[in-house]
Amino acid sequence: MSVNLSFLWHMHQPDYRDKKGFLQMPWVFLHSIKDYYEMPWLLSLFPNLKATFNLTPPLIQQIQVYEKNGYKKDKFLLSWIKDPKELTKVDKKSLIKICKSSQFDTMVSSFPRFAELFYKDSYDDNELIELEVLFMLSWCGNFLRQNDSIIKNLIDKKKGYNAIDKANLLDTLLKFIPKILPFYAKLLKKGQISLSTTPLNHPILPLLLDMNNAKISNPDTTLPKEYFSLEDDALKQVDFSIKLYKEVFGANPNGFWPAEGAVDEKSLELYKRKGIKWVATDEAILFKTLKNNQKDLIYELFEYSDVFIAFRDHFLSDLIGFSYRYKKANDAVNDFVQKVNNINSEKEDVTVFVIVDGENAWEFYQNNAMDFFMKLYEKLSNEKNIQTRNFDEINNFKKNKLTTLHPGSWIYGTFDTWVGHNEKNRAWELIYQTKRDTKECVFDEKTNKLVEKHFLASECSDWFWWYGDDHFSDFLEEFDLLFRSHLQDIYKLANMKIPSNLMLPISKEREAKLSQTKPQFNITANVNGKKDSFYEWLGSGLVDESKAYSTMDTSRGIVQQLYYGEDENFIYIRLDVDNKKLFKEYKEIKIHLKELKKIVTLPIMEKYEQNGVKLAIKDILELSIDKKLCKNMKKINLQIEITDKKSNSEFVPIFGDIEVCNEEFEKNWFL
Repeated sequence: MSVNLSFLWHMHQPDYRDKKGFLQMPWVFLHSIKDYYEMPWLLSLFPNLKATFNLTPPLIQQIQVYEKNGYKKDKFLLSWIKDPKELTKVDKKSLIKICKSSQFDTMVSSFPRFAELFYKDSYDDNELIELEVLFMLSWCGNFLRQNDSIIKNLIDKKKGYNAIDKANLLDTLLKFIPKILPFYAKLLKKGQISLSTTPLNHPILPLLLDMNNAKISNPDTTLPKEYFSLEDDALKQVDFSIKLYKEVFGANPNGFWPAEGAVDEKSLELYKRKGIKWVATDEAILFKTLKNNQKDLIYELFEYSDVFIAFRDHFLSDLIGFSYRYKKANDAVNDFVQKVNNINSEKEDVTVFVIVDGENAWEFYQNNAMDFFMKLYEKLSNEKNIQTRNFDEINNFKKNKLTTLHPGSWIYGTFDTWVGHNEKNRAWELIYQTKRDTKECVFDEKTNKLVEKHFLASECSDWFWWYGDDHFSDFLEEFDLLFRSHLQDIYKLANMKIPSNLMLPISKEREAKLSQTKPQFNITANVNGKKDSFYEWLGSGLVDESKAYSTMDTSRGIVQQLYYGEDENFIYIRLDVDNKKLFKEYKEIKIHLKELKKIVTLPIMEKYEQNGVKLAIKDILELSIDKKLCKNMKKINLQIEITDKKSNSEFVPIFGDIEVCNEEFEKNWFL
C-alpha cells in the first residue's frame, strides 16, 4: 500500500482595521515575522516535498497595509516605536499587556533578560525599551534569526537595548514583510505548493446562506431570533476573495478552505458556479453524510456537485496541532510517520489529508516547531511508501460522487461554535437588526461601498468564536468592541442614531473568565488527598481546565480542575484528576517556580513529604509548599507539569502559570 500525504496549512487573521484603516491589534505583524514566511520556507528546504497553503483575504490585505504604510497604520507599533516618555498611561498599559502575551516556556524563557522583566509590575523607561525589544525578538522566526544580521546582533547583545536598537529592529522587520506574498507566488509557480483562499471575511458561509443549517446540523441548536438569509452577502464574500486572489497571484484560485471547514450543499453549488474546483473540511462531515463512521472512508476521494472535497484526518491533524508540542521532535515525527504507514485500508493506494492552523500552534512548540518540521520533512523525503502531494495534484485523481452533503464545520460536524449560545446569537441578531434598520437607506456609491465593507467584516467567524463560554482570551473586550464598531459605523454612515443595545458589550467579562477565578482570601487546607469539607477550599483560586481547553483540542488532559490558595506559611494546590489513570499511566509531578527558576519534582504516590513539600493522593491530589522554599517572596508564579511513563507532559494550567503569594488577596474578600 502506498500513501498520498497532503498537508494544508491554514493562515488566517481577522480584520483588525477600524474605519480609518488602523490595525487595532498586532497579530498579523507578529505572525508575519514568525510564521507566514517561515512555514513555506521550511518546506522549500526540501524541494521534493509538496504541500498546500491557504491564505485568507483579511490576512493578505493586512500584510499589504504593512507593505504600503510600514508601522503607521498599526496601533501597537505606533506606541512601541515611541519614546516611553511620550506614552500616556493608557497606551503604556496596553503596550505592556501585549508585550507580556508571549508564551513564557517557549518564547520568553529563551531570553534571560526577558524572563527577568516579564513578571515586573512597573518599568522605568530603559526597562520598558528592553521589554519592547525582547518581546519583538521573541516573535522573530528562525529564518530571521538565522539570516538577518541586525536581528542576530540584537539577540547576541542579550540586554541593555536602547532606542536606536528599537528603531533598527523595526526597520529591518518592515523591510522583510514585503517578501512574504512573493515567496508564496514563487513556490506556486514552481509547483511545489498549491494555494487556496477563503471567502473574503472568513464567514461561516452556510449560516449566511441559510441560518437553518445550524438546526439541520444539530437539532438541539437554538437559532437567533428573526433571522433571514444573507445570501447576497455570501455571494459578495466569495466574489471579492476571488478578485483579491487574482490581483495578488495573477489567476483565479483553484481551491477554497471554507472558513472553519464549514460546508453545505448550497455553498458547494455556489463554489462550482464561481469556478472553484476543490474545498476541504473535516472527516465528521463525511461520516454524517454517509451515516457511517468507518475510519478508512476518509482515505478515499469524494466530490459533491463536481467539486472535490478533501476530508481531513482529524486525529492526525490534532496530533500536530496540539499533542506533539509536548514530545521531543524526533519522537513526535517517528510517531506520526508510523501512524501514517500503519493506516488500515483495503485499498492499494490511500490519500491522507492533514489540515492544521498554520500559525498559532508553533508558539507552543520549542524553537517555533522548526526542530519538528525539519525532522518531519527530512523523514518524509526518505519514505518510500509515502508521497507528499498538493491539493491541485490530487484534484486530478478519480473520485467517488456524493449525492448529499451534511451541513457542518470542522468542529464536531456542527455550527455550535458560532451560533446557539446567547452571546453568539446576540451578535447575529445585531447584524440582522442593522440590516433591517438600514434597508431603506439610499447611499451614494462611495458610502454604499463603506456600508457593504462593514457588513461583510461583521460576518467574520472570529467574532462568534470568542463570544460565549467555550473560548477564552485576554483580549475579549477588544474583539467585542471591534465587532460592534462595524455595525455602529453603519448607523453613522446612514446618519442614524446608534441603538443603545449596540453600545453595550456582548461579552460578559465575568462569564468569560469562569475558566479562571482568582483567590478571594487565605485558606488552610488539610493535605490528606480527601474531600474533607466544602468549606476547606472555599475562597481559593480555581482554574477549570475543562473550560480552559479549547474545543479544538480533542486530546483533553487528565486534570479537570486546579484549586490554589495560601496562608501565612504554605501554598496549597489541589488537582481534581482521574486517580486510577494517574497512578497507572503517570510517573511524576513537577512544580515550576518561575521567579526562582526552580523545579520541584515529586513522585506519583499516595503520600510523600520531603524538603518542605507535602503530597497526598486519594480522592483528589493535594499538595502544600512551604513558603520558605520561595524565600518569602511577595509573588511567585508557578505551573504544574505532570509527566506520564512515556515522558509526555501535561501542563496545568494549559494557558500558562498562576500567581500565588499575592498580598492583594485581602482586597478581594466577598464576605
